[in-house]
Amino acid sequence: MDVEAMYQDIILDHYREKHHAGLREPYGAQVHHVNPSCGDELTLRVRLDGETVGDVSYEGDGCSISQASTSVMTDLVIGRSVGDAMAAFAAFRAMIESGGRATPDEDVLEDAIAFNGVAQFPGRVKCAMLAWSALRDALARTGADIAVADETPQEGHLP
Repeated sequence: MDVEAMYQDIILDHYREKHHAGLREPYGAQVHHVNPSCGDELTLRVRLDGETVGDVSYEGDGCSISQASTSVMTDLVIGRSVGDAMAAFAAFRAMIESGGRATPDEDVLEDAIAFNGVAQFPGRVKCAMLAWSALRDALARTGADIAVADETPQEGHLP
């Protein structure tokens, strides 16, 4: 199996079997983001356990890219420090905004590296970034230090 086919399988698997889907309590912050270019919507909840991302749950409607990206993101950040979650955010954003020219770090991104091919399709970049932007916003609302992300979160808007 070639790498591209393997990455497509990861995306399809996460779209079909969404990890951490369904809004759960307790949570420390909730945000709702919409991708105006295609109508994808996502409500995301985050709970911190000290400086660790204790839980991320979500409910959303959208394309396979946005839904799979959300599932992959939850797997990647739950149980990690806020700093590690924001490092993953920054690495994912750099990869997805590179137009396919980046060499992403698989150690940081794990299965999220599967979205590197999406970077070649500018119309799909916002789909892939929806959950990541919501995560950044939700972490900011908990009062966590999100300094790795060099933007001020604005609910409902993608970077």
